[in-house]
Amino acid sequence: MNALRFHLNRTQEAEIRLAIGASENKVLLQFLVEAVVLSAAAGLIGIALWIGGSWALASTMGSPFVLTPFWILIAFGISMGIGVIFGFYPARKAARMNPIDALRFE
Repeated sequence: MNALRFHLNRTQEAEIRLAIGASENKVLLQFLVEAVVLSAAAGLIGIALWIGGSWALASTMGSPFVLTPFWILIAFGISMGIGVIFGFYPARKAARMNPIDALRFE
């Protein structure tokens, strides 16, 4: 049995919100918040895996495990930067499109 699926891409989602009266700033804020939350979560998971892997490798090799907060902050900052750039740019592009044309675009 096939279930009916309703799927919107991000452009269509932004354009529907604009068509029903949301301001461009509200749409951009939604996408920016989503990008920040997802980037932060992914960055924290990546840092946890990196620390765990480094600790396991150091203990296997018999060398001391040294944790430097500077590199953790650099890794987290890069993760956040990439997530925000690649989350915000398409949202800005979609928010500036004509809603009728964007809904036809697939």
